[in-house]
Amino acid sequence: MSTSLNINRTVGVAGLLAAVALTAIGANLSSPSRATASSSNQTSELPNQITLTGIVRDFKGRDASGHPDFERQPTRGFGHYAYICADMLDSDGKPVMASTGRKVTTQWKDGSGKQVAPPRAHFGNRGGTAGVMESVEGGAVTTAANFAQWWRDTAGVTLSRPLSLTLVRKPGTNVYAFNDKDDSFYTARGGFFPINGELWGNSGGSTPSTNFHFTFELDTMFTYRAGTSQTFTFIGDDDVFVFVDGKCVIDIGGVHSAISQSVNLDHLPWLEDGKKYSLKFFFAERHRTQSNFRIETTISLENAKLPESSGLYD
Repeated sequence: MSTSLNINRTVGVAGLLAAVALTAIGANLSSPSRATASSSNQTSELPNQITLTGIVRDFKGRDASGHPDFERQPTRGFGHYAYICADMLDSDGKPVMASTGRKVTTQWKDGSGKQVAPPRAHFGNRGGTAGVMESVEGGAVTTAANFAQWWRDTAGVTLSRPLSLTLVRKPGTNVYAFNDKDDSFYTARGGFFPINGELWGNSGGSTPSTNFHFTFELDTMFTYRAGTSQTFTFIGDDDVFVFVDGKCVIDIGGVHSAISQSVNLDHLPWLEDGKKYSLKFFFAERHRTQSNFRIETTISLENAKLPESSGLYD
């Protein structure tokens, strides 16, 4: 003890007691229990849930003389297709078709082991391991004009209405989640089927009768906090495209079983600390098998505006 506290014998008993007391106080201040309490206090100030409202659009499948991209089997077979959409949103804030997709056979992962989007010019260094995709286009979609209808109201093609999702904060954390498997409304329906019996009606060809052909669009805002590893993760099927500040950061195209993909905002080098940016989310359910839908995020998302809708809903 004489060496760790550097106490000379001439200090006396009073000095020794004071030194021991200071050491104990310092240890207490740095103790895990004190740090845990501080972290708990910070998360307790967060709202318990975030409700986001977007637009769901209903389609008829191609087998019912409907949209040619719905109930379509890609020429290279079902699976995850990348690069269907271009790097940037168009002037209307909608995805643009860049190709019919390239089939992914091995997923990309970042340095933390999370599955991430295939490379695009605007990503920074994400570390991790490279994935593999086919070199030929796979026919996951048909034409640019047809793709443009996925998130636009089109007379005779779509019917639409607002749809809200509530993301619930996991206790003691800053993670917000929506999971169709934890939501009583959707578990009763056997998956993420928000418009059964509505709009164009159920798709047919399934038991129980279900509406399988629809898209969903969310328009949100957030404040970037540099170095805090703000993340957004989607797990599900089918197509999902997420854009931050108009640039594609999650790319899960194609008709496939549930796939996960994440974006860490610290991997987007153009973002500036403390500034507000858009996060736009685009989802499509295109095939009669399953509809899985799970979002997890540490980003405090806010509703930006309700995506444009022409009122073709009841």
